[in-house]
Amino acid sequence: MSSQRWRPVIFLLVAVVAIWTVALAGFHIARNARVTADKIKAYVESVSFSKLNGDERAKAIQKLAEMLNSLSVEERRNARLERVTWAWLRDMTEDEKATFIEATMPTGFKQMLSSFEQLPEEKRKRAIDDSLKRLREAQARLAAGEGAPNPGTNGEPVLSEELQAKIRTIGLKTFYSQSSAQTKAELAPVLEELQRVMESGRPMRGR
Repeated sequence: MSSQRWRPVIFLLVAVVAIWTVALAGFHIARNARVTADKIKAYVESVSFSKLNGDERAKAIQKLAEMLNSLSVEERRNARLERVTWAWLRDMTEDEKATFIEATMPTGFKQMLSSFEQLPEEKRKRAIDDSLKRLREAQARLAAGEGAPNPGTNGEPVLSEELQAKIRTIGLKTFYSQSSAQTKAELAPVLEELQRVMESGRPMRGR
């Protein structure tokens, strides 16, 4: 009689343990499957891109683009600042670079450029300055030990003074449309940060 009374409790405990086991297993699988900047860096370093040919190059570029696009905002910013894809970019043809950049720019960024160009000059300057400031802060965090920036980017400006001057002179949208694929790659982190700044509405608010 006593054992029958405890049987539902035992079944309940077994069910709870089973649910938690499945949940923990799912958590570990999801965590291991999550793409990070370090995983992209490892993938880039594991493949000799310059030795690939034809379809192999196209498939590798597509996989790299998909990995970059699946990153969280913070991981994507870190990947851009650390230039984890540049080892391949140096070996890509101009057409391959253009394809990769087009595939990895955030959705709606061209519309963002159009909206940006319609802002008064003061607000455009404020938006760019805000974007560069946020990127410099992220770069500083990486250099301070919260990440491992590539030696080639450690201490370098997020965007050179020359590119900043050109953007302010001829306009970001025009400059981007006339730029080479390599320059667009340099602009990518700034454009993505600018889109976040624009979406936040900060340029439209007063100081």
